[in-house]
Amino acid sequence: MFRRTSHDRSILVLAIPAFVALIAEPLYVLTDTAIVGHISTEALAGLAVAAAILLTVYSMLIFLAYGTTGIVGRLLGSGQQQDAAAQGIQAVWLAIFLGAAATAGIALFSGLLVDLFEPSSLVRRQALTYLRISLVGLIGQLIVMGGTGYLRGLQDTRTPLVVALTGALTNLGLELVLVFVFDLGIAGSAWSTVIAQWLCACAYVRVIFKASSKLQASIWPNFRRLVRYATVGLHLFIRTSALRASFLLAAALAARKGTTELAAHQIGIEVWSLLALGLDSVAIAGQALIAKFLGASQVATAKAVSRRMIGLSIQIGCVGGAVLLAARSPIAKLFTNDVAVAELTGFLLIFVALTQPLNALVFGIDGILIGAGDLRFLAWAMISTFAGYAGIALATANFGMGWLWACLVALMIFRGGAVWARFTQGGWIRVGAD
Repeated sequence: MFRRTSHDRSILVLAIPAFVALIAEPLYVLTDTAIVGHISTEALAGLAVAAAILLTVYSMLIFLAYGTTGIVGRLLGSGQQQDAAAQGIQAVWLAIFLGAAATAGIALFSGLLVDLFEPSSLVRRQALTYLRISLVGLIGQLIVMGGTGYLRGLQDTRTPLVVALTGALTNLGLELVLVFVFDLGIAGSAWSTVIAQWLCACAYVRVIFKASSKLQASIWPNFRRLVRYATVGLHLFIRTSALRASFLLAAALAARKGTTELAAHQIGIEVWSLLALGLDSVAIAGQALIAKFLGASQVATAKAVSRRMIGLSIQIGCVGGAVLLAARSPIAKLFTNDVAVAELTGFLLIFVALTQPLNALVFGIDGILIGAGDLRFLAWAMISTFAGYAGIALATANFGMGWLWACLVALMIFRGGAVWARFTQGGWIRVGAD
């Protein structure tokens, strides 16, 4: 598990470009934040509200990427290239259908959604401007997610890397012009992102339709495939919703403890999320490779690659945790000038650092099980994990921040125990295209 193997190159060829692409994707939000922050404080607050709504929608529909990777990978492994291309087409159609429904729903209730954050009138106006314009690009962004999953299933993580970097740079250039040259304010920021999203979506549509034409796959919706896809998506939707609910509960409990506690908690979560990108890149390689090998009925290879990916993930987690533990105080000061917040953040980063090997185990096996299509188990395991974590978190709600983060550690222990038991028992191993 921890020694170099012949599978290392296959894993890293997928994982390294995936990691760079994962880094590139947050540049959309960072670019918008940096530029809108120079417009006004109200504009920045409005962006925060709108982004929270949009990112929640994207995370709930992440199965368009993860689910597609597993399905396409199995079809590729079983030699069904035409069906794999057809699945890419269905990913586009599902993105369009779900995107249209989500766009209509958010547009109809945009005012109510923004009001949940209780913004001032000026912030509300900015948030609604950004949110409503961004809805124009929502379908495009979902197509990007589906296209990314399709190419990952084909063992191609380089094209998503190129598309992600191109989109980020396009967004940056357009935003500078629209905001500072044409003085469009937060509307210019939103329109630049929409244009970049649709350019990336068109790139994926071109790749998918080219493959379907070459393999003579139908370009029309296949409702049998869409129903199958929706079943996969439902399980991933439940799993992701329960996971997000865990972190939302932690944020709510931190907010009850005070402004300093909430600020330190947010910094800790951001650092946790940044380190997760490295772990997620190995998980993405796991999704693609395991789906392919199980589709080809190569069980021994799938097991060997799985063990090595878990080992690589844990090694990355150990290195990241060690670096963070040694540099936690300077890192905390990068995020805040408030001495109290910095001191508390340094304390919370100890939890983040020490849990990285455990997080690595969870991410690694999560990717393997997603690639194997063991999604029903992941959904029920995450629901059970959330129930146990929520009970402990609420029971200790009046204790300090150390207790809250101990609950987050418990969350990862529960997840780790569940997926490790599933992995070692082999219930995830099912061969063939299905």
